[in-house]
Amino acid sequence: MRILGRLPLYIGLPLVVLGTGCGYSEDQWQAQLAKYTKLKADDDAKLADAQKKIEELTQKLAAMGVDVGAMKADLDEREKALESYKARAHQLELIKERFEKLKAKLDTLTKLGLAVNVRHNRMVISLPGDVLFDSGRETLKKDGQEILLKVAAIIKADPQLVSRDYQVAGDTDNKPLAHGPFKDNWGLSLMRAREVLVFLIDPAQGGLPIQHWSAAGLGDTDPVADNGTEDGRQKNRRCELIVMPSVEEMLDLKAITQQ
Repeated sequence: MRILGRLPLYIGLPLVVLGTGCGYSEDQWQAQLAKYTKLKADDDAKLADAQKKIEELTQKLAAMGVDVGAMKADLDEREKALESYKARAHQLELIKERFEKLKAKLDTLTKLGLAVNVRHNRMVISLPGDVLFDSGRETLKKDGQEILLKVAAIIKADPQLVSRDYQVAGDTDNKPLAHGPFKDNWGLSLMRAREVLVFLIDPAQGGLPIQHWSAAGLGDTDPVADNGTEDGRQKNRRCELIVMPSVEEMLDLKAITQQ
């Protein structure tokens, strides 16, 4: 840029000299013209020499297997990748902050003796099946209703919690049903999930917004403990209130909670 910036000087000064009428003689004018012509020639030579050195260096790098054009493109890509990474990291921090606030609110449920954890990349509130139902039955016991009313009260009291989507999932142990109207553990788990769902969305009971709730029966397909022991089977007989993740939260929530 320095060399190019001087070009107007070479062209402009002789014109100024001619137009000023300051009494330059022809010899003086020719001397000045020769001086500026030499300066321009010297700068042109320097520019040509610099261009030649650049070309030689480019050729040497190419001989070494270095693609200068690719290097620049790679640097541009790295810069773009860095900016993209910074943006994703910022977004992740926002999601993590929101997730931690949500988990802190749900941790209130642990005071009721309920477990709140992350399973299959979803936040889960686990309700003991033996507290909710009698063996092989789908009718809620009084103790179960009282727990569900407390859970519903906590969710309704918080605008963020009440606006989330939930799924009630029924789970059983692996002991097959020998008789009854449900035919198998699939049927029992689904009817139990439905019973909890209906209670939670009933305006006279839980009073939660129906549009945010659904139900599923998983039978014995998702155990949390060993079905080979009575203690394990008891833990597997449960209903879970699953906080369904939003699109933004489709990442490794368990990893976030361990950071």
